[in-house]
Amino acid sequence: MRVLDDGAWISVNDSREVRVSELWRLDAPDLCECALADLVVENFQSVGVDGSTVEARVYGQCIACGATGTTGWVPIGRVRGGEFAGLDRSAVRRVRR
Repeated sequence: MRVLDDGAWISVNDSREVRVSELWRLDAPDLCECALADLVVENFQSVGVDGSTVEARVYGQCIACGATGTTGWVPIGRVRGGEFAGLDRSAVRRVRR
């Protein structure tokens, strides 16, 4: 797993799986004061694995309040049977510090 193209993509096994410019719903009280942030993902800072959960730290902007910043670890997918499975894009993601 790695970040590609100056933070524009997350690559898993040399396949581009997750990209910037997506809108994520986040439970991210450290990012902004919104109950749920509507974050436009602008850049991936780092990627890692915690057990079977693939996570990333991202920089983005909440479109509801305008706050910008870098998140804690946000789940972006899971490893199942040795393969990457992305999360449903409509899922609310809980940020881990």
